[in-house]
Amino acid sequence: MSSTPIINVNLTVNGKTYVHKVPASLPLVDFLHEEVGLTGTKFSCGIGVCRACTVAACRVPQAHPVPTLACSTPVSELNGQVITTVEGLAGPSGPSPLQQAFLEEFAFQCGYCTPGFLMATHMLMERLRKEPIPEARLDTAIQDACGSHICRCTGYARYYAAIRKVILGTPGLIAR
Repeated sequence: MSSTPIINVNLTVNGKTYVHKVPASLPLVDFLHEEVGLTGTKFSCGIGVCRACTVAACRVPQAHPVPTLACSTPVSELNGQVITTVEGLAGPSGPSPLQQAFLEEFAFQCGYCTPGFLMATHMLMERLRKEPIPEARLDTAIQDACGSHICRCTGYARYYAAIRKVILGTPGLIAR
């Protein structure tokens, strides 16, 4: 009978450092829910297809964040990394402009996939801050960032409208 090894993990999640002993195979989504108390990252398909569980991960602070599927990524693979979840997008005074745009455009119905869309868009916006693109390429960039995310409630049009709205309204993301 083999048991799962227990490891020490050190993660920075939304700016706060967590050091815990956990099973090496513990999925990041379970770590976020059970060890950190953040439930915004959703477990849906469990195999990384729907992307509802997407978070942003950076090997070092200030590095370009990469999409990480929290349902299928063991926390042991992220040891020492900086993670941003959907809860990390809001500011002290309320929703981020991105979250506000999703609300204003009524981008979601049940909202289960929304954290994944928000995180994918957040990472797109981070890329655009470093390398703005012409407006003519915006729809393609949105499709590349969010096209693999699955929503069973909407036709995606409102998500994409909210994303376009916030990107076009944020100075420096579009090359003019």
